[in-house]
Amino acid sequence: MIIVEHILGNINKDQSWKDEASKVKIDYLILDQWEAQKSRCRKETSNGLDIGISLDRNTLLKDGDVIVFDPDHHLLVVVKITLRDVLVIQLNYLKDQDPQQQIRNSFELGHALGNQHWKAVLKKDIIYIPLTVSQKVMSSVLKTHGIPEEMYNFVKGDTVLPNLTNSEARLLFGGAEDTDTHVHVEHSHSHSHNHHH
Repeated sequence: MIIVEHILGNINKDQSWKDEASKVKIDYLILDQWEAQKSRCRKETSNGLDIGISLDRNTLLKDGDVIVFDPDHHLLVVVKITLRDVLVIQLNYLKDQDPQQQIRNSFELGHALGNQHWKAVLKKDIIYIPLTVSQKVMSSVLKTHGIPEEMYNFVKGDTVLPNLTNSEARLLFGGAEDTDTHVHVEHSHSHSHNHHH
């Protein structure tokens, strides 16, 4: 196992590392966003190298960080941080419906999402749901519950990240292992200091 205690640089920011990288084949340590926030973790790189991360508590791994460099063995390991895709459901289509229809559709949607134990974050009139299964499966669940196709689409996680608070991002992109259902609803008065979570 290779123990990593320091970040050597960042391939996205440092020209010297870009140069080094052009000479060798890069091996990637692929982490999801929350693995990257742990100062200790153990994982294999794409090429099967056993890496133990052991950083100072306040050091976070970022995309492009160089963690192993061994020029003799042409070894360069770079962190790649991935976010999963997100299903985005637009609720504003409900606004044109009569109240009875609105209630019915809201219920169907809530039932569909709850039934699947999908995590969800509601902001204004948009629901964000991280993909835990394939887009095809998610689409068919929504279709089964009568959700029209023009209401939802799938986007890359990093495109919605800027719209989210840290706790919302953690909810959406947190480890796949926390499977219990979480729902986060933004309240319009959430600017007050007493956050109830």
